[in-house]
Amino acid sequence: MNLVVAMTGASGALATKLLVEKSQWPVTLVSSKMGRVVYEQEAGPFAELEALASEIWKDGDLTATIASGSVPTIGMVIMPCSANTLGKVAAGIADSLVTRAAHCQLKEGRKVVLCVREAPWTLLNAQNAANIAAAGGTIMPMSPPYYMVKDRDPSEVSIVEMLGYYVDHVLSLFGQEPPATWEDIR
Repeated sequence: MNLVVAMTGASGALATKLLVEKSQWPVTLVSSKMGRVVYEQEAGPFAELEALASEIWKDGDLTATIASGSVPTIGMVIMPCSANTLGKVAAGIADSLVTRAAHCQLKEGRKVVLCVREAPWTLLNAQNAANIAAAGGTIMPMSPPYYMVKDRDPSEVSIVEMLGYYVDHVLSLFGQEPPATWEDIR
C-alpha cells in the first residue's frame, strides 16, 4: 500500500522531499499549484521530487485513485499544509484532489496527518485544527524536535537534519520505526 503525500502552498517544502525519501512505503504524490511553486522556490525543480514518487496525480484530477475511499492506502500526510487547506479539510470541502483525498482517508478511518506550517494561528486555525482532530485526523505543526540535538553545538546543526528528525516523527505515526528517539539521546 502507498502513503499519500500531498503538498500545498506553505513554506517548508524541503521536509516533503525528506519524507518521500525516508518513507518505507511507496509514495503517491499530489501537489497544489502553489505547492509546486513553493517547492521550486525552496528545494529545487519539482521534477526531482516527482522522480522519487511511485505515483503522481494532478491536483485537479478528481478521477485519481486516491479520490476514492475504496482504494486502500497506509494513510495520508499533507506537508506542508497551508491554513487554506487546513480550513477546507476541516469544513469537508473536497474541491481539489488534495482535499478530496484527505476526506476519503478520514471517512475510511485511515490516519491523516496535517503538517501545518502557519504561525501565528488565528482562532479560526485553532477551531479548524480541533474539527480535524475530532474527525480523526492528526495536526502536527511543522515544529522540529529540538531535543534530538541535545548536547550539540547549535551552530553545527543543519536545517536538513532538523527537518529529518521531524519527518522521522511524522513517519513514526504511521508505524515506521524512527532511527532515533528521545530515549536514545537522553
